[in-house]
Amino acid sequence: MTAIEQLRLNGGLPSPKGVALAIMRICRRDDASLDEIARVVQTDPVTSSRLLHMANAAHSGGRPVASIPDAIMRLGLEAVRQLAMGFSLVDQYREGACKGFDYTAFWSHSLLMAVAMQELGKLTRVASPDELFACGLMARIGYLALATLYPDDYSRLLQVRSDNMLALEREHLHVDHNQLTGLLLADCGIPKALAEPVQWHEAPDASGFVDGSRPHKLVHLFYQARRLADLASATADDRAGTVSELMLLGGKLGLDAGQTGELVDQILARWRDWSSLLQVPAATLPPFADLVSGAAGAGGGDPLSAMPRVLWVAHDPAMRALLAKTLDDLFGAQVPSAQSGEQGLAMALRAMPQIVVVDARLPAMDGWALCRALRATAWGQSIYLLVLNGADATAAQQTLDCHANDYLTAPVLAGMLQIRLTAAMQYVKLLNQWEQDRAQLKQFSAELAISNRKLERFALTDLLTGLQNRRAGMDSLSQAWGASIRSGAPMTVMMIDIDSFKDVNDTWGHATGDQVLIDVAAVIRASARKEDSVCRMGGEEFFVLCRDADVEATLHAAERLREKVASLKIRVENAQITVTISIGLAAREADMTDPGVLVNAADKALYASKREGRNRTSLFRHGEVLPG
Repeated sequence: MTAIEQLRLNGGLPSPKGVALAIMRICRRDDASLDEIARVVQTDPVTSSRLLHMANAAHSGGRPVASIPDAIMRLGLEAVRQLAMGFSLVDQYREGACKGFDYTAFWSHSLLMAVAMQELGKLTRVASPDELFACGLMARIGYLALATLYPDDYSRLLQVRSDNMLALEREHLHVDHNQLTGLLLADCGIPKALAEPVQWHEAPDASGFVDGSRPHKLVHLFYQARRLADLASATADDRAGTVSELMLLGGKLGLDAGQTGELVDQILARWRDWSSLLQVPAATLPPFADLVSGAAGAGGGDPLSAMPRVLWVAHDPAMRALLAKTLDDLFGAQVPSAQSGEQGLAMALRAMPQIVVVDARLPAMDGWALCRALRATAWGQSIYLLVLNGADATAAQQTLDCHANDYLTAPVLAGMLQIRLTAAMQYVKLLNQWEQDRAQLKQFSAELAISNRKLERFALTDLLTGLQNRRAGMDSLSQAWGASIRSGAPMTVMMIDIDSFKDVNDTWGHATGDQVLIDVAAVIRASARKEDSVCRMGGEEFFVLCRDADVEATLHAAERLREKVASLKIRVENAQITVTISIGLAAREADMTDPGVLVNAADKALYASKREGRNRTSLFRHGEVLPG
């Protein structure tokens, strides 16, 4: 029996209770209803207020909801179930027996990751933002599971500084936090399509997901949300690297620096809003633009004009006097020094010098051993190491063995030392040039990613009206179709055509025709809900996808839209013209096999509206067309 199977059998894993558990049990039944879940939620005022907050925050700009049934309808049963589970875990595990585990910091980080996933989900539309919020909240639940299952052992492990915590967990506990995260998400009923990207989000490139696929996009979104959450807990020294990475990740989504900053600031604001509701602390961070400025200032100026960082290590008084004078004269300032290998290593770890001059004849740790110790560090690979050696015939071989760059044998003359140091300075200059070129290449890559993203947006946008084009509209339809099949939520579509549009072009010209298209498109977009998708199918035809909307509601919306367009006054030279639209409406029905059938049904209803005299709405229902 595997460790995972044993844990599942023994129990003790974090699990939802109370209202969340009741909701889970109801949702497992085939006859689960919205009213039944609403009654359960309403028994808990805390859960009720949180779901209302989520429903209104997730759809800001739309009509606010004040009742639990409306909130559940807006969020969807699946999202409500997942959110209730996440909120239940937050309430139950605010503290625990694992002394080394910071429960408060864990939930603060998890909440920020949840809000980030919700906002990234709105931006990319790769999955339901509300479900992504719940998954973000539980993305690191495996850490909490280890702290709950093994409080003493895990507390000791957390005190060990390791770059590979997963290996450490598997070695001592025979299970790691990612495995437990996958187990808990599966037990909570999170779909595999979401659970797998969560489980791999710490190392997205190792996931094996196909480039461009939905799991590939999701795993990188979860990684991006985690890095943003890391920003809040990072020290001032670590923020520069995190800020730079967030800029690059924003570029991959087609966001420039300003847009990335706006997104991060919005996420942080909503994080603080949620923190008061869930009673989870949220740190106060400066605006992202200030963080970017701070990260840029940390670079220390132009690397090519700056003097190299130098350290010298010698014990012999005569050698120290020679090095002090030669180096201070050459660099025009006092150069830091150490008198032993141990002291030199400690100073190098703090100052990270670019050039180290070391006398091989040091007590205890000699110069060769110091070189080997420096080369063993990641940053020490690029140091220029110059060893000053006595009359030793093995110096050349020892220089090779410890990977030093150069050596000088006795007697060491000031002139020869200056020649060697001039070569070292040239090496550092070339290294800095290479680093600058690499930074420029990274910037170019980020800009290229932004350009590619913009091109992708252009490929999905109708340039005249700014709406989605046909390709993007059909992609949105396919996603909504799948979500409707899974959740059972209703969906309807409207096919819209501007009446007698050819007469407009013939009478007033194509420039006026374009203005009519722009104005009508603006009215359609303004009349649609935030969660609706509006696209221009081509010519004078438009398509509206209404998620979580039944026939009656959409029919009322279609009539309101038709009246607004009819009252629209379009200025042409010294005159005004009016236009009307015809609308065909259809809803997904149980016998419809794919989205194309739904579009054809709306088309049939539209043709009926045109045939019956235009400026009207027709409805396709159960195989026949009915007047609206």
